Amino acid sequence: MTDYANLFRLDGKHVLVIGSGSGIGRESALALAAHGARVTCADRDLPAAEQTVAQGNGLTAYELDVLDDDAITRAVAELGDVDVLVFTAATNVRKRILDYTGEDFDRVVALNLRASFQLVRAFGKQMAERGSGSIIGFSSIRGTTVEPGQSVYAATKAGLVQLLRTAAAELGPRGVRVNAIAPGVVETPLTAQIKANQAWYDAYAQKGALGRWAGPEELAGAVVYLASDAASFVTGSVLAVDGGWTAVDGRFDPPN
Repeated sequence: MTDYANLFRLDGKHVLVIGSGSGIGRESALALAAHGARVTCADRDLPAAEQTVAQGNGLTAYELDVLDDDAITRAVAELGDVDVLVFTAATNVRKRILDYTGEDFDRVVALNLRASFQLVRAFGKQMAERGSGSIIGFSSIRGTTVEPGQSVYAATKAGLVQLLRTAAAELGPRGVRVNAIAPGVVETPLTAQIKANQAWYDAYAQKGALGRWAGPEELAGAVVYLASDAASFVTGSVLAVDGGWTAVDGRFDPPN
């Protein structure tokens, strides 16, 4: 009989959260630890990861630059068995396509897509050999709805969805679940440029059904869910946590 009272518990699980030095990654790490997981907080900025560790129990800081393939290989060897992999690290260069440079393109693709590919390969192999695991990557509403100035970011987030779906198809028979979370507008360091412009900030807030931005802590529940046995039959999915952004047209509110 299923123990529903403990369905979301993660006791005995080792979770690696990449990008846990701030924003969604930090809140996800704290939430996972609160549900019993042993959490490794990985970030390129080790002092930031250590700040996350100081806020909870069962967390350990680890310095990791996911743009370094050798560093990922070392992490697999040094961290031991990882039951759940969560990666949130991303970057964006806001420019129109005609203003984009090759260097801009490479920078965004390297972190948002290539690094994700390397992480899935490295830790997915380990999970497949053990016969179990959960991989959770962060896409975006920009994977399905776009706006001027976000071409390459949107392309990487759409590409990430298909990468994770393919991983779900390939690794599912070996007991590994792979899913994506697609946040809407969230107050994080990545959106600081928008938050600083009140008109832009308000326009984004009004687009969704809830009429506001999310705090990074509001994404943590989705991460805990996908990491836990509550999602034991969920793989290849994209979980939108966007306040209704992708459900609402938003251009016109018809009269009653």
